[in-house]
Amino acid sequence: MSQVVSFTPRLPQLDVLWAVVARQGRQARIADIHASRSAAEADRDWRAGQVRAYLQFLIGERRPIPKYSVQQVRRSDLPRLWKPLPALGFLRGEFF
Repeated sequence: MSQVVSFTPRLPQLDVLWAVVARQGRQARIADIHASRSAAEADRDWRAGQVRAYLQFLIGERRPIPKYSVQQVRRSDLPRLWKPLPALGFLRGEFF
């Protein structure tokens, strides 16, 4: 059986990147980073669509609804051990 496995290419060594920022209540975390604004906006739109699809679940769990935005971030501002936020982590109880 053959499988096609795609790998995400490494980010170019840019000083300024585009971040998808997730906010829940007063907390904010960088969900993912991208080299271009269009890629970050596409990721933001996809994440927001997933939240809309599971909105009743989130309301039933009485969790704050995550909101996503796009902003520029410097590579030096990222925490040293930063990892991307799982897109559907809220379904497994992985809130930040």
